[in-house]
Amino acid sequence: MNKYEIMYIVKATLSEEEIKAVKDRFEGILTNNEAKVVDSRDLGQKELAYEIKKQKTGYYFLVTIEAKDDKAINEFDRLSLISKDVIRHLITKLEN
Repeated sequence: MNKYEIMYIVKATLSEEEIKAVKDRFEGILTNNEAKVVDSRDLGQKELAYEIKKQKTGYYFLVTIEAKDDKAINEFDRLSLISKDVIRHLITKLEN
């Protein structure tokens, strides 16, 4: 099993319910593609180092997953690039 760490930033202009829905949707994408969510943390709202997509702040989320292959990672990457609610994401493979 490969371990991955995903950090993504959600627009701060969304309501709390919308932010929770985005978080649940993206964790669902991972679990529906045979990945196991090991840890999921809400790091809260932070100021961005520079403006991204006209946003100065964002809600940070950190998710650690285990997956057999890169199917879940590829789907998360594809959908987060399309999503207008996720302003930035980073996927890192952890050493075993």
